[in-house]
Amino acid sequence: MNSNKNIRSERYERGLVNLKKVDAESGEKVVEILGKISEDFATYLIEYPFGDIYNRPGLDLRSREIATIAALTALGNARPQLKVHISAALNVGLTREEIKEIIIQMSVYSGFPSAINGLTAAEEVFNE
Repeated sequence: MNSNKNIRSERYERGLVNLKKVDAESGEKVVEILGKISEDFATYLIEYPFGDIYNRPGLDLRSREIATIAALTALGNARPQLKVHISAALNVGLTREEIKEIIIQMSVYSGFPSAINGLTAAEEVFNE
């Protein structure tokens, strides 16, 4: 059991490093809010996506944010998470124009309503 704690701790620490690279302060705020609701869920959020998935070789952080913005736009019902990841995309080097193009591209696959929602979310982030 002690070895599991060490593995978990390493995943958590690795996840915190990636969370700060990607989301800066906004990611930490999300984790803090979720931690008040469910401490376990906040831990899972740091360990799995940021400690494991974001740490995998094959895609850089910029490419991961492109994929995430596309997926969240296509879902059409994840506006708060989309806004966090649009901000993250800016943090890892995407430009406003690139973000708008990703969202416009999604209009082909997920329809105009999701692209409109995505573009208005992007505009809110750009104006903050």
